Amino acid sequence: MGPIKRSIMIAGHATSISLEPVFWEALREAAATEGLPLNALVARIDAERVGAPRPANLASAIRIWLFARARSRVPSA
Repeated sequence: MGPIKRSIMIAGHATSISLEPVFWEALREAAATEGLPLNALVARIDAERVGAPRPANLASAIRIWLFARARSRVPSA
């Protein structure tokens, strides 16, 4: 299935984000695990993204953040 576009409120303004369903599900799970509303987690990812030397677009930043999170949870061999 292709990307799904959703509107998210960040810092008081709406922004549209297009992600594949698997990423939306992973994002919801991450927000629940961290005890944050989805908007708050996306705002945190966005703040980290904006502070980067070469910021990716928000959808890419979310995918990268989710990948790094999943990778950090996998036990080393």
